[in-house]
Amino acid sequence: PRNTTPPAPSASPGYPTPAGEAGIAPGGAEPAAPPARRRAGGDPVKALLHRHRELCERAVDPLEIAAGLEAHGITDRTAARFRHRDVFSLAEELYARSPHEEVTAAAPAPVPAGPAAFRGFGYALLPAALACAAAAAGQAWAGAAAVVAVATALVWPGRAAGGRFPYVAHALAAAVAGWAVYRHGAALAVGLALAVVPGHLVAVAFAAGARSRLDGSRALEDFADRVRPLLLAAVALFTGAAAAAAVLAGTPLPVAVPLALLLFLTRLLLRHGAHRAPVGAALALALVPVPAALLAAAAGLLVHAVLALARACAHARP
Repeated sequence: PRNTTPPAPSASPGYPTPAGEAGIAPGGAEPAAPPARRRAGGDPVKALLHRHRELCERAVDPLEIAAGLEAHGITDRTAARFRHRDVFSLAEELYARSPHEEVTAAAPAPVPAGPAAFRGFGYALLPAALACAAAAAGQAWAGAAAVVAVATALVWPGRAAGGRFPYVAHALAAAVAGWAVYRHGAALAVGLALAVVPGHLVAVAFAAGARSRLDGSRALEDFADRVRPLLLAAVALFTGAAAAAAVLAGTPLPVAVPLALLLFLTRLLLRHGAHRAPVGAALALALVPVPAALLAAAAGLLVHAVLALARACAHARP
């Protein structure tokens, strides 16, 4: 007779065996590990917010967060991984999700910019007045006094980058100016002192223009494209002013103009928080007793300034 017993149900999705229901592999093996499930609804900004919590909570506006993120290496391409089109959009979300009430309440009242601006302009006038008075009186210390005044006024930063040996750049700048004045005469010091005032005015105008462009930018590349021509215009304007000061002082242009430009770029970079290593390297190169060394140092520092000052983090509020 034919065997009419129905076959046992197979281990299939439609007919699970008891072992399958218990999560045990066939043959008595250990339970099979369930496949890892990817989190579909994660919050990629939350980890970034926790990592930069202090920056986000202390920021006055989203622009400061964008500048801080850029300083930490986050670009517009990186922002796409956080589901944002650029760093500025990412910074706006971080700012909106950060508490600011306590920081805002404890913040001091803003100081008017008028008195500070007048003080800065007055300090910029001192080197020229001191150098011209000492030179007119025929004093032997006129060159040395002008070098000290120029190095202090042109190079002393309002906001320098962190790191060790904070005054190495200032000492190198004074050494460069002093070495050049020793080689070419006190008239060079007078020319440098006369260039302090236009250098101060051009630097203030550049900082204000860069800040306004930062306020109107929506991407880091957009800001860089807008601030580079402003920087080159500031450099060209100061170069013309330094040439005029050299003519008034009666000092050779091939020496006075590159030296004044080198000191101006040093001041600009340090005041905007740039790292001191490239600045120190350029100043050290200018100490080499070769005629082309000064020009090469100024040109190299200009290239570095175009790269460093085109970043938004260089123009954030201190």
